Amino acid sequence: MAMNKIKPSFWLLIVFSMNTISLYARSIIDSTQLITNVYIIDGTGIAAKKGAVRIKNNIIIEVGNLHPLKNEVIINGNEWVLSPGFIDTHSHHFGGLKNKPEAIPTANQGITTITIGQDGESYPIDTLENFFKQHAVAVNVASYTGQTTLREAAMGEGNILRACTPAELQAMKTAMTREMQKGSFGLATGLEYEGAFYSDKDEVMELAKIAAAYNGRYISHIRSEDIHLDESIDEIIAIGQQAKLPVQISHIKIAKKDQWKTAPQLLQKLQTARAAGINITADIYPYNFWNSTLKILFPNRDYQNVASAEFAVNQLFDANKSILIHFAQNTSYEGKTIAEIATIRKETPARTLIHLIEIANEFKKQHPDFKGNVETIMGKSMDDEDVADLMNWPHSNICSDGSSSGHPRGHGAFTRVLGRYVRAQKLMPLETAIYKMTGLSAEHLGIKNRGIIKAGNYADLVLFNPKTVLDNADVKNGTALSTGIEKVWVNGLIVYQNQQSTHHYPGMLLKNN
Repeated sequence: MAMNKIKPSFWLLIVFSMNTISLYARSIIDSTQLITNVYIIDGTGIAAKKGAVRIKNNIIIEVGNLHPLKNEVIINGNEWVLSPGFIDTHSHHFGGLKNKPEAIPTANQGITTITIGQDGESYPIDTLENFFKQHAVAVNVASYTGQTTLREAAMGEGNILRACTPAELQAMKTAMTREMQKGSFGLATGLEYEGAFYSDKDEVMELAKIAAAYNGRYISHIRSEDIHLDESIDEIIAIGQQAKLPVQISHIKIAKKDQWKTAPQLLQKLQTARAAGINITADIYPYNFWNSTLKILFPNRDYQNVASAEFAVNQLFDANKSILIHFAQNTSYEGKTIAEIATIRKETPARTLIHLIEIANEFKKQHPDFKGNVETIMGKSMDDEDVADLMNWPHSNICSDGSSSGHPRGHGAFTRVLGRYVRAQKLMPLETAIYKMTGLSAEHLGIKNRGIIKAGNYADLVLFNPKTVLDNADVKNGTALSTGIEKVWVNGLIVYQNQQSTHHYPGMLLKNN
């Protein structure tokens, strides 16, 4: 149709429609949400207060005794609890976001920010930025820089089972500097794993000093959580003291059986360090079993040593309660305990440990491009009393150390604290638990403008029923959704309600400023 033959009335319709669209868009931008009839637990640890919270766009603009505005979206909180969104300081959930951007594993337990790069493995900040340009997701992401990743780049991926050279250390320091300048929150190590096990304290110290120079932090899966626990605590304290930066122990635990119930002594040591001016903290997940590689059951990396395998069975894990989650060479073993596999193989659990590692190593050699988990064990090795004592320490915050499958902590760590440790066991007040999931976590990470409900902060929020909130994920069904998490906001948009995604994806990449 020729342009000059369009009737004037048609142009008037277009103009009218465009103005209508413009007004509609403006009304959406200018509109606010009022979450009313809630008990606000603001993330500072103070007592809950009845009130309301007003959101505009992605920001909290008012908190208190508020009345509805004209055309405002009203959300009745049904006298449930409204808290800041939970901040997971140790997460492995990022890998599932590309295919499942709804982030149900985190949202179902109230998590609105995950922190990645843990255990020494990380993505470059540039890679994360490109991911967010290409993919919209329903959770915020913050990242540390992993020491093992730096080692692999500087030394060669297949050449890291040794100490680095001065030239390699300089290459790592250069890369660490670049990552800090681009927004990394600091240095993360996994010193108990092979990729960093052979690095010495000086290497870690030099990298930690780079993080300190950019107001970053240091977080570590320490060198040992069992036979060398004391020395490993000494190491992280020394890093905090000499590098002059905050240091955090990842998923703090006491894994050696004959050291169980010594949490008070460990905490006294940490308090002494704090009194000396060292900002040492910890995070913890609420379970007495972990999820990792079989190899960490051999602290001296002597995988063929029968005596070491016997020590692992007697001191480091319970073969009758520890389950092989992944085993690529023989998937029929998956879901069985080490004791059950030993019975199938007609050998002792100690011998089975040795043989499983041998089989996994051979599989890796034959399948160098295999992308999944070759072997993973869910190991029972902690004492409930120690877990409770460590969780109660004023300077420990809650984490999941979870992923989208496997250990139930990936779907239920935070709701487990609320339902079992707070409501059932009354280990701590609800306000304290929320503080350990929000305000304290933000402080430990150095995250600004999140973790506390106050005007000017980002609107990451969780509405939950304190009478029903509970984790349902367990060893048999690690992906069962939590109950009691009613709504979750990320940057002002509801991303989860009625135990399902709303298909809004407002997650952001957070950077250390």
